[in-house]
Amino acid sequence: MTDDYLALNRAMWDSRAAAHAGSVDYDVERFHRDPAAISDVVRFDLPRLGDVTGLDTAHLQCHIGTDTLSLHRLGARVTGLDLSPASLEQARRLATVTGADISYVEADAYDAVAALGATYDLVYTGIGAIIWLPSIDRWAEVVAELLRPGGRLFIREGHPMLGTLEPVDGRAELTYPYFEHEDPLVFDGDETYVDTDEQLESLPSHEWQHGIGEILTAVLRHGLVVESFTEHDSVPWRALQELMEPHPDHPGEFRLADRPERLAASFTLTARKPG
Repeated sequence: MTDDYLALNRAMWDSRAAAHAGSVDYDVERFHRDPAAISDVVRFDLPRLGDVTGLDTAHLQCHIGTDTLSLHRLGARVTGLDLSPASLEQARRLATVTGADISYVEADAYDAVAALGATYDLVYTGIGAIIWLPSIDRWAEVVAELLRPGGRLFIREGHPMLGTLEPVDGRAELTYPYFEHEDPLVFDGDETYVDTDEQLESLPSHEWQHGIGEILTAVLRHGLVVESFTEHDSVPWRALQELMEPHPDHPGEFRLADRPERLAASFTLTARKPG
């Protein structure tokens, strides 16, 4: 497989970084106003994330840095990594304005070991990340190399069950693969997952699905010990459009409006490197 997908996806993320930073969904201004503010994503993660005080943390695919800043505010020493220079520009600006000591590195997730040149107590991967990577096994290998003995992986991600579905005429239709596939899913449009009035460029992106079994197998294959696996009925964007509604208990989360117990919308996996 060529690395053409990297250039395509980088261009797409670069074109949307400013719109995301200016959207009400990310609400970057809240971090300026309130020195204790953390993102809704990280707030959702807290019961499973635990205390990160003093942990050397690598945040892979950090985008514009709101979750990275949130981990910093919870006491972690954080380095963020992303392939999009425009996204990192927004992340660095946020860190500067809020006085946060956060390092950011521009690199693809697969190049993280060489780009970061360090090992960590915690590798954190936020939601909406691994779908941009063609091989989940290669990702797990990188995570294992980044972790110190005793270090921990934390990932919350959109559930592959949700990823198979597409809203069509008021119903969820089974459209996309569940299992990992060689050829990417190619999408081309001028939309994004946040509400914005900005006119966005219509650009292609390449995505891949990874089944739950494939994710768990990859983590285990590279020597990590699974500590917890939790499925959730919500996800932090309106993935199925009008079929989803705001979660009554979790700000920023959306779940099926009708019988939400039918759909696993996201999952959290934690694993530790022995030692």
